[in-house]
Amino acid sequence: MTLEQLRIFIAVADREHVTQAAHDLHLTQSAVSSAITALEGRYAIKLFDRIGRRIALTDAGRTFLEEARAILIRATDGEAVLSDLADFRRGELAIAASQTIGTYWIPRVVQAFKASYPGIHVTLELGNTEFVADRLRDGAALVGFVEGPVDEPSLAIDRLFDDELMLVTAPADPWLGAGGSMAERLKAARWVLREKGSGTRVALEQVLAHYDLSAADVDVALELPSNETVRTAVEAGAGMTVLSRMVAGPALVAGSLVQVETPLPGRSFHALRHRERYFGRAAAAFVDLVRPGPFGPAPESPTR
Repeated sequence: MTLEQLRIFIAVADREHVTQAAHDLHLTQSAVSSAITALEGRYAIKLFDRIGRRIALTDAGRTFLEEARAILIRATDGEAVLSDLADFRRGELAIAASQTIGTYWIPRVVQAFKASYPGIHVTLELGNTEFVADRLRDGAALVGFVEGPVDEPSLAIDRLFDDELMLVTAPADPWLGAGGSMAERLKAARWVLREKGSGTRVALEQVLAHYDLSAADVDVALELPSNETVRTAVEAGAGMTVLSRMVAGPALVAGSLVQVETPLPGRSFHALRHRERYFGRAAAAFVDLVRPGPFGPAPESPTR
């Protein structure tokens, strides 16, 4: 059994699809299939059931998946130790980030980090806050960056900097001319929401809660999987939403969105790490670059 076979097995198990796993691993489909076949043949055990065009883990496969993840976590931690000993000359750093910070802030940090440590290979996965927490718990990422609340005892949370939230809609939205109290107006509005589990969704629900409303009380026109699709839908007149200034700023400058003045909750971006995993100098250096102040620049605002 090799570490590469374990990586392939985990990728196939997570996706329940050989072709997709091969694509994400930058391998041929035949190489992925051969690795799974070799594992099953070597130990005379069936790890997957083939059901038409899809596959599913057997009971044995589900049991082995937990062990495979644990082995890879230990191997990754060992690589991190050796990378520290090699003084950043080589190594890997797996990062997971939720969409606002991952799209609008982390890429520039990756570029700055690579300029200082070209031998460290950085991978970045984007998802919502729940996805990031899951990747750290599973050992698939060493560092996470989120804007939503995380209640997970196994993860250490480090506050980085504050985000500014905005209630926005299209300039031609008839809602802007509606009368009544803010609570009545918000209840009558059409809304474009992120999916459950995202930090932006939580922020919007907090805005509604300020007026004794919930998502169940309002007209949800669309529920979309990314900040960009939400912003585009709102610009097209689908409804209103809450967005970070990082996301809404260019549209405000262009005039395709307008800000609605109303009290909004504050929120902060946070770095996450697993309390039981080795957190080496490369990971610490990356977090220092993300953090504004003496180690990193403050986030830019397109409207300021």
